[in-house]
Amino acid sequence: MFRRLALIGTGLIGGSLALALRERGEVGEVVGYSRRLDTRLAAERLGLIDRPADSIAEAVEGADLVFLATPVKAMDAVFGELAACLPDDALVTDGGSVKGAVVERARAHLSAGQLARFVPGHPIAGRERSGPEAATADLYRGHRVILTPIKENRAEDVARIEAMWKATGARIERLEVAHHDHVLAATSHLPHAAAYAMVSALARLAERYEVFRYAAGGFRDFTRIASSDPVMWRDICLDNRDEILVMLDHYRAELDCLRGMLESADGEQIEHYFHEAKAVRDALYPVAHANGSNGVSQTDTSGH
Repeated sequence: MFRRLALIGTGLIGGSLALALRERGEVGEVVGYSRRLDTRLAAERLGLIDRPADSIAEAVEGADLVFLATPVKAMDAVFGELAACLPDDALVTDGGSVKGAVVERARAHLSAGQLARFVPGHPIAGRERSGPEAATADLYRGHRVILTPIKENRAEDVARIEAMWKATGARIERLEVAHHDHVLAATSHLPHAAAYAMVSALARLAERYEVFRYAAGGFRDFTRIASSDPVMWRDICLDNRDEILVMLDHYRAELDCLRGMLESADGEQIEHYFHEAKAVRDALYPVAHANGSNGVSQTDTSGH
C-alpha cells in the first residue's frame, strides 16, 4: 500500500488510477495537481483526490508514489520541476503512450537516483471523453498495462509498480522502450491517424453534408477514435514520428494494392484479400466475433 499518491494530471487517466487504488485500499491520501485550477477543483469535488495542490512541489511533498498523467510534450517541464522537489523515497511512473520521448526527457532532468526510481509505463485503456468527469474506477480492469523498465531501475521498484497496476485489475506486460514505440505506432498511433484522415477526406468532399447524413454504423465505429483530443494526438504523432511514418508507408502500400485490384476489376483477388484480413481480425477477437458483436472494443485513446 502507498501512503500518499501524487497525481500530476487529474483527468481521465490519473483520476481513474486514483479511484481504482482507493477502491481496493491500496492508497491512503491522494493529492492532485493540474495546470488548470478548475480541473483540480473538479477532481476534488468528484472525489478523485483528497485535496488539490497549487504546484508540483506541493503535490509531491510526502508522496511515496508519483503518477504522471500529463500529455507527453508537457513532461519535459514536469521532469524539470520534479528534479528539484521529488522525495527521496518516492517512486515515479507515468501513463504516456510514447516511451522513448518520455525517457529522454526524464534523463535530461532527473538525477541518477531519481531516474532509478522512475519506472515508465503505458496503460492501454481510454475513452473518447477526457477530464475528471470521465474518470472511472474500472477503466483499467482487464486491459493491458505495458511497463518499459530502463536499465537504471531496481527490480524491486519495477515489481512494486507492477503490483500497483495489478491492483487495478490490469494485465501487465513488459517491453523495451524502442520496441514499445514501434508496436504502438502500428496498433494505436496509426489507427488514430487513419481515423482523423478518413473524417478529413470525407469532410473535404463537395457533397460532404449528404455523405455524413447517410453515414452508417461502420463509419461511426471506424472513426470513433477521431473524437480523441487533437492536441494530445498531435504531440504523440510528433514524438513518435519516425515509427508512425514507417507504419503510414506500410498502410499506404496496402491501400495502393487494393486500388490496383479495383482498377483491374479483379473480384477474385479482392475477395481473397478480404478473406485474409477477416481471418486475422476474427482470430484476434474470437469472443466478440462468436457473440455476434461488431468487435469494437475500448481502445487506447488516453495517449498521454
